[in-house]
Amino acid sequence: MRVTAVRAQTRVELALTLRRAESLLVTLAIPVGVLVFFAEVDAANTSLDDPVGFLVPGVLALAVMSTAMVSLGIATGYERRYAVLKRLGSTPLSRSGLLAAKTLNVLLIEVLQAAVVLGVGLALGWDATGRVVPAVAVLLIGTVAFAGIGMLLAGTLPAEANLAVSNGLFLVLLFLGGMAYPLDRLPGALEAFARLLPAAALAESVRDVLAGTGFPSGSLVVLLVWAVAAPLAAVRWFRWEDQ
Repeated sequence: MRVTAVRAQTRVELALTLRRAESLLVTLAIPVGVLVFFAEVDAANTSLDDPVGFLVPGVLALAVMSTAMVSLGIATGYERRYAVLKRLGSTPLSRSGLLAAKTLNVLLIEVLQAAVVLGVGLALGWDATGRVVPAVAVLLIGTVAFAGIGMLLAGTLPAEANLAVSNGLFLVLLFLGGMAYPLDRLPGALEAFARLLPAAALAESVRDVLAGTGFPSGSLVVLLVWAVAAPLAAVRWFRWEDQ
């Protein structure tokens, strides 16, 4: 793998991501909008003593999901559709270099998202005391899980179908992810199902870690299962060419 080629491709990936209006909508506008809306609308937080303290970890999880699954998956799906992946695979960059560049791009976007979300959270009164290092580790595990899901969809579905499924899955996981309101507000069976999904596992894990209320063993186990299973499935079924 050539470092120079990876660095150059990372710059291209980052520039393309920041230039796409739909990407900025998903990665920045929606997470910030969810944070501000649910922090300011009293009716949505009547049972929460500290709405902003609840929302900030959930929105960090939402930001990871939007970047690692939706933005990465949709962009990769169209690159596959138009044979961009095939052409890049034959260049000095190599396929492993392309994957490294995409990974670095996702991490850089997530750093930008975290800065914006935490800045808005502080402006809304968020208490910044918390265990930052474990929270970053949990967010990285979540990144692996959601990137695996995004790449699985991008590598197995036609580009248009991938676009529709990714956006639909994003909305489902947003509503069932415990990001904007507590999971215990859901009906019992739906709450139990939601706790098995990666969105809820990530949001709950980040929230528990930042709050210092204990080790989120149950949620973290669910998240780790997704972080192992989704990338393995993507490696197994990903097709580099749209047939």
